[in-house]
Amino acid sequence: MNNKDFDTVVIGGGPSGMICAGFAGRTGKKVLIVEKNYVLGEKLKLTGGGRCNITNAEFDTETFLNNFPNAKKFLYSPFSKFGVQDTFDFFESLGLPLVIEARKRAFPKSQSAQDVIDKLKVFMKSNNVTIKNNTAVISMEQKDGVIKSVTLSSGEKITANNFVLATGGLAAPQTGSTGDGFKFLKKLGHTIDKSEPDIVPLTTDAPWVHSLSGLDWSFMEISFIQENKVKLKKLGKILFTHFGISGPLVLNSAREVKQLLANGPVTASIDLFPDTSETELDKRILKLFEKNTNSKVKNVLPELIFKNICLEILNLSDINMSERIINSINKEERKNLTKKLKNLTFPITGTLGFDHAVSSDGGINPKEVNFNNMTSRLYPNLYLLGDIIHINRPSGGFSLQLCWTTGAVAGKHISTLA
Repeated sequence: MNNKDFDTVVIGGGPSGMICAGFAGRTGKKVLIVEKNYVLGEKLKLTGGGRCNITNAEFDTETFLNNFPNAKKFLYSPFSKFGVQDTFDFFESLGLPLVIEARKRAFPKSQSAQDVIDKLKVFMKSNNVTIKNNTAVISMEQKDGVIKSVTLSSGEKITANNFVLATGGLAAPQTGSTGDGFKFLKKLGHTIDKSEPDIVPLTTDAPWVHSLSGLDWSFMEISFIQENKVKLKKLGKILFTHFGISGPLVLNSAREVKQLLANGPVTASIDLFPDTSETELDKRILKLFEKNTNSKVKNVLPELIFKNICLEILNLSDINMSERIINSINKEERKNLTKKLKNLTFPITGTLGFDHAVSSDGGINPKEVNFNNMTSRLYPNLYLLGDIIHINRPSGGFSLQLCWTTGAVAGKHISTLA
């Protein structure tokens, strides 16, 4: 051990840090994990709405890596060493079986993120990992291209043979992801790509959207339009919020929409009946109107769509027929209503910030990482994991799989060192 305090110091007690520490310690090495929060896995507790979307059950590596278009070429090596099947096997071995739900999202059978944290703690304990909570690393010291030590918030200096940075990105700063690792890496001479909220809800200033807060519509098509051209189109469920729109479909469109916004205004258009043509929908509305000629539109249209959304549409200035009796509505007005149900538009003004983001982009440039063992190309004894690397990916278990893969590959490599 060369009189070092530890063989390996892991900075950050999130998913990648915990799995790495456990694997690093399995050959008897002395491993320390330093976490600035009072407890380990703060962000992990929030994933999947507290149920922990542990991975995405796409077992074909090529298909899985298509979800990382910009980083795919870097990820073949680590995923050949620890892929999706390995994640299933690993958690099964800890007594935490997984179940697969819609969109191939995998969750612990117990539906509890806390259970994932507890099993990782058991894994670390069985491999003699020392845990230091409520302690921050304030600096990393290097000499001649090798990391020598870290200084803790307590003033203590810890020496080791290997160091692991698993401090996360900038998303959800309330969980401790405040970009500490980026600061250390910048000081050490690494290139840090600028961070932006990545998987994040979109905002609008349209009051009728805000009025629908809490309502979700499970089958609609949303198009994002710029300069009268449809630039992006998605089908699925949308959640209306007090600031705009959210839900997996929107979160996974946010990066592209953000890029569009950099070039000018963007309008969203929602088709509430994507599997029905305008002509067919008009026939359905006509039939409904003919059956209820003496009723108010607002009392009849909810047979087709949710009452809340119906009232908001009927009150729009270019429709304005909430209080109208059906027999007073002419053909042109009816067709205008049909068009609106197929093309409900509102401006997109931006995205929410890091505190509402599921993940952020930015971080260390992948070219500066050796993905065969997850080490820095500048410092051979520094390992870089998870969100600290600039890798864009969608929601649905892909972020956590990146943590399990990079953490396991680094930990296993450390455990084999002399």
